[in-house]
Amino acid sequence: MKLIKHFNSFLSEHVNLSETRLQSLDSRVNSVSSFLKNGENPISDRYIGVIPQGSYAHRTMIDPVGNYDEFDADVLLEMEENSEWSAKDYVEELYKVFHASGTYGHMVSRHAHCVKVDYANEFHIDVVPYLERHGSRYVTNRDDDVFELTNPEGFNEWLDERNRITSGRLVKVIRLFKYLRDYKNTFSAKSIILNILLGGRVNSVLLLGDPKRYCDLPTAFMNVLSDLNDYLQFNPTMPSVDDPSCPGQNFNHRWNEAQYQNFRSRISLYHSWAQAAFDEEDRTESIRLWRKIFGESFAETPASSVTKSSIVALSTPDFADTEQFLDRDYGIPELLDARFKVRITATVVKKHGFRNFNLRRHGNVVGRDRTIEFHVSDCTVPGAYEIYWKVRNTGPEAVAANCIRGQIERDNGSRFRSEPTKYLGKHYVECYVVQNGICVAKDHQVVVIK
Repeated sequence: MKLIKHFNSFLSEHVNLSETRLQSLDSRVNSVSSFLKNGENPISDRYIGVIPQGSYAHRTMIDPVGNYDEFDADVLLEMEENSEWSAKDYVEELYKVFHASGTYGHMVSRHAHCVKVDYANEFHIDVVPYLERHGSRYVTNRDDDVFELTNPEGFNEWLDERNRITSGRLVKVIRLFKYLRDYKNTFSAKSIILNILLGGRVNSVLLLGDPKRYCDLPTAFMNVLSDLNDYLQFNPTMPSVDDPSCPGQNFNHRWNEAQYQNFRSRISLYHSWAQAAFDEEDRTESIRLWRKIFGESFAETPASSVTKSSIVALSTPDFADTEQFLDRDYGIPELLDARFKVRITATVVKKHGFRNFNLRRHGNVVGRDRTIEFHVSDCTVPGAYEIYWKVRNTGPEAVAANCIRGQIERDNGSRFRSEPTKYLGKHYVECYVVQNGICVAKDHQVVVIK
């Protein structure tokens, strides 16, 4: 049985990184960024910006599961190249700047690619020097004193595209897999490897054959798990875990054959358990079977009928609910056709002291007081059609300002709109392609303002 509400509640209450922890992490990252930007030292002189990376950029971080688990954030410190420095000098110079600080001196340590800023018993931030040389992007390896070719911004974009194919459910599936890994402690796989293996099982061709393949969280989880199991069983030995954004590079150095074989065996077992739970028609028995995978916290009886989300809702002030919907307010049904695709490109406009950038390549994260230009960059719907836009704000600041927006507006023919980044929180922009009175394609662009 799908148990959609239980899946969503389990994700919200037990898996997702808590809002308090996320806000604390964002605040610390902003402080580190400000410290590196505003000093008088070789790092500040070459500072370009800080780019969220890894699980922090992909929104796949989860709450610590075990008593001794912690979470961390990877950020890229984008810098101008110093032609007089070797690769190891970037980490060394970054460490010197942190170590000389009264705030960070006792919190930092050097590693192969980064300087770690450790907030004891909370989390740590890995600050990774990142630069352009000879037209390509590199991180620096202090241990081997070499520049390593990479494309983390391209990886952000690759994963975001697959997340869009699943209507935003891939990142939720990844969180569930990470919870499964940390809860069971029966297999080992770095988050980057999980992202590649799971994201690689998603493609638009599968959606063409089955338009409901990712229609809700349990269905998406079951199908991605099934496709992953098929892939692993087809590969009796560890395949190349290729970096989808950087041809010729792979992550096999972060795994070994024994770990792969164990992972392959465990996924086969958990797939059989999940399939039984998904197919079970009796609700009580289905819950019991899902608990074999996720533990007793799945579908637990709440101590109170008031959930976290409802507590937040009860504590917010009155505001005008201005959100509109195509079907309810315009009489336009949504019957998406998997043959058609529309894509929004979001570009953060350059301002003094900051460069412009593609929002998706930065993990859909942007600071306050910037301007984002959205335009329809690709639409495969043939013939005549109309485009509609929705801009929706969320979070305490937007609510307090009585500005959640959400109205649907018809495009003026430019296929373009510009929006300021005013309120902290996770917001979104959607565009809808309407043909013959039916919405046949849409895209969803997340905008996280920190």
